Amino acid sequence: MADVHRLRAKTGGGGESTVYGAWERFVRGADDVRGVRPEVALSWQRCRDQYRVNPYLAEAPVAITDVDHTLEHDVVFAELGFRAASVVNEVSDLGGVVTVTDATGRVLAEWGNKDTRNYAAEANLAPWFSWAEGSTGTNGMGTALESHAPVVVRGAEHWCQAFHDWNCAGVAVRDVVTSEPVAAVNISCWRSELPESVGAWLSNAASRTQFMLRRRARDAGAELIAAYDHARNHVRARAGVSLAALDPAGQVVIADDRASVLLGVPGSTPATDPAARWNPGLPELVRVARYAAEQAAHTRDWVGSTQIFTHLADEPTPISIRPVFLSGHLVGTLVELGVSDAEQLPRAEGGAAASDQAQGHRIVAMRDSRLVLLRHPEISFAESEGNDVWLTTDQGRLRAASPALDKLETELGGSALRVHRQYVVNIGRIREVERGFKGELALVMDDEARTMVPVSRRNAPAVRRALGI
Repeated sequence: MADVHRLRAKTGGGGESTVYGAWERFVRGADDVRGVRPEVALSWQRCRDQYRVNPYLAEAPVAITDVDHTLEHDVVFAELGFRAASVVNEVSDLGGVVTVTDATGRVLAEWGNKDTRNYAAEANLAPWFSWAEGSTGTNGMGTALESHAPVVVRGAEHWCQAFHDWNCAGVAVRDVVTSEPVAAVNISCWRSELPESVGAWLSNAASRTQFMLRRRARDAGAELIAAYDHARNHVRARAGVSLAALDPAGQVVIADDRASVLLGVPGSTPATDPAARWNPGLPELVRVARYAAEQAAHTRDWVGSTQIFTHLADEPTPISIRPVFLSGHLVGTLVELGVSDAEQLPRAEGGAAASDQAQGHRIVAMRDSRLVLLRHPEISFAESEGNDVWLTTDQGRLRAASPALDKLETELGGSALRVHRQYVVNIGRIREVERGFKGELALVMDDEARTMVPVSRRNAPAVRRALGI
């Protein structure tokens, strides 16, 4: 292992020796990550505390063979293969290899320098092996699948010591509707620097592939709106029933005037572009849409019913859900509000079970150069501020590792209550409720400053239900 750490002097951040020192401390259980880039430190935390990857693993494990993906994913793999082929000679001349993986981190194909591929084979950096972060620790491919930005992992930034001779850069291609990863493309170099053009090339490969996905998503949105228009005649004849069309992520593509009030979105305004769709801010509805997508993937004629709380309603609203397909591909669901005449969805789906699972994880925050692992009761509330989420906790005000308030709300599970587009509070940490002259609500939290958190009019009914007021 004498040559394993030759790259230390060449990497960025606080220097390779600094990074390796932090790595040695971190694998022994310390949370001091001085000199380590935040995205790497957060990856290490997942590897150590969530995935429990052995830092002395010497090779990647065999990937799971039974992987379920759609035909659209195959199109993405082919597109990324084409992009990789366009630069393989340049990468090979510089001693690098290019790999493409699926969403699980399974390597599908590899191209590049013959000598480097021989070294890669010793670590199982080859087709049919898993380079997901949960299998092989911090690395270009696996960490890109966990991130929404291109990732560079140099030398000792890799979680597994056996891979400290590698420099890697990867980027994930994500579904433009659900934001779930579809694939990743990566460039790796053994004991040499990455090409200067690697960032531009990876971003270009991902953006061109996502452009294709965005075009297909707009076509899917148009088909969903056509199905909505066809169903409107049937719905108009039924008193008290309204209609909305949702994409597989639970975003509203179009809703009639009555449904728009219940869902808190513009009425009769179509949105074929996934970037222009509306988030109704109803977690129950999102869970229903995703559950429907899972059922429809196995049973095309499946129809379900349940009840959900909607905006400006004190009682749950019955709904029926019907999947919509385009060329065999699920494009979304039609939701009839005010009627429940099909198979009942299990009420616990995505609810209590998800809450219990979320409670098993700690929330990760940053204080200067240290990671802070928080138990849910330690967090009073979370506030979105620009591109960051700040947590008010028993240990002071800390920056959350996740920049997405929606994701943090999910991680907090049943203890979280969304009260405003900028605030999520811990229900158990609410001290007082104040009413304004016009009936508006504000929550006084139990932090040291007794912070007053505003409640938006849109979220007020859900807050009243949660607090029983």
